[in-house]
Amino acid sequence: MEKSSRLLELLRFLRDPHLVARFQHICGVRATLSRSGGGEVEPSEAHNNGACYHQLGEETAAVRKRTGGLKSSPRNGSLPTGVAEHSGATTDGAGEAGTVKPLRRNSLTGDAGQEFQVGNRFLYYLFTFGTELGNEFFYITFFPFLMWNVDAFVSRRLIMVWVWVMYLGQCTKDVFRWSRPASPPVVKVEMFYNSEYSMPSTHAMSGTAIPFALFFMTCGRWEYSVTLGYVLAFCWCLLVCVSRIYMGMHSVLDVIVGVIYSVVILLVLLPALDAIDHFVLTCVYAPLVIVSLHLSLGLFSFTLDTWSTSRGDTAQILGSGAGVALASHVNHRLGLMPDPLAERLPLSLPALSGGLVGAAALRFLLGVLVLVATRALMKALTISLVCRVLAIPGDDVRKARQHMEVELPYRYIVYGTVGFNVLFLVPLIFSYLPLC
Repeated sequence: MEKSSRLLELLRFLRDPHLVARFQHICGVRATLSRSGGGEVEPSEAHNNGACYHQLGEETAAVRKRTGGLKSSPRNGSLPTGVAEHSGATTDGAGEAGTVKPLRRNSLTGDAGQEFQVGNRFLYYLFTFGTELGNEFFYITFFPFLMWNVDAFVSRRLIMVWVWVMYLGQCTKDVFRWSRPASPPVVKVEMFYNSEYSMPSTHAMSGTAIPFALFFMTCGRWEYSVTLGYVLAFCWCLLVCVSRIYMGMHSVLDVIVGVIYSVVILLVLLPALDAIDHFVLTCVYAPLVIVSLHLSLGLFSFTLDTWSTSRGDTAQILGSGAGVALASHVNHRLGLMPDPLAERLPLSLPALSGGLVGAAALRFLLGVLVLVATRALMKALTISLVCRVLAIPGDDVRKARQHMEVELPYRYIVYGTVGFNVLFLVPLIFSYLPLC
């Protein structure tokens, strides 16, 4: 009984938003204070998902019914937007403190958040980079670059791992439905994912799964220092995890659980990758299984909670994974992009040269142009078509996509096509140009 009470006390401590706030304070992040006539900080009301919102319109407030409404707009201890009270808070060696805004608007409500002071700009930029290692822009650049310029075999398997880790993490969030760290006392350095649930941290999950899966997949396949590979994977993981606390998006408990959850998934999934990959490449029924499985998983995830950005993110991840898996099967059937023979392993890292860097950059830029064109075309076709078929008004695209019937096929079809072209169409174009 005493042990269980101590465990509960430890869990409460690790989930305490004041622990996050203390870490932010150590790193030089300060909330700008809003003072009334007597110099006292105005009382503010914390949103039950840890948000700090401006007053919202009726339509936006209705969208946020999953996290509850607000009678007043909490200020997170801040001055109104555009006004800053500089306290001169600095961290040794960091230079002068500056007042900045959260990185991006909240993707669900459009709220931009409140200003805050940064006392250590090195840590601010370091952790901004760290949190970007778990954002969409990183995924849509890292995976294609790895596939077109380094190792398609490793890349397609890494995408399998990423899809399962992110899917299970997003679904688990909607099962637990834990709120983000309360603000105040936490300063919301980032607002983009603030409307989503908190437990576990999917940034911590992907920040653990991707570098360590990449390390285990390439160890023995490529010639490099194992020690260096492990250190880089550990630093990658540590940077992403700590950045989520710095950003005020997760409690320490969220991050720890995310890391452990990801490790458990890797322990189960990595030994099964050979069998899964063989099935995807060779089984005649693989395309049917791929499409039906990913679509079923998307439908299931949409039943866990009301509409939010995480629903669309889950469908996008599943669609991308399905597209890459289908392209892998087609490539194998057509004899395109064959894997290196076993006797050629381990592969040697090529010497850096101007020609090598130029060819890699050209492949990447050309491939990105194809993917951007694919996304734009499929987005224009899919949303209007789905809205017309389902008789849903399509004038306001953002509002139309709050319907599961629109969001799921839109994300699935658009990003399924993008994923397919990443591994099939773009390399096929390269084969007709001197870029292979």
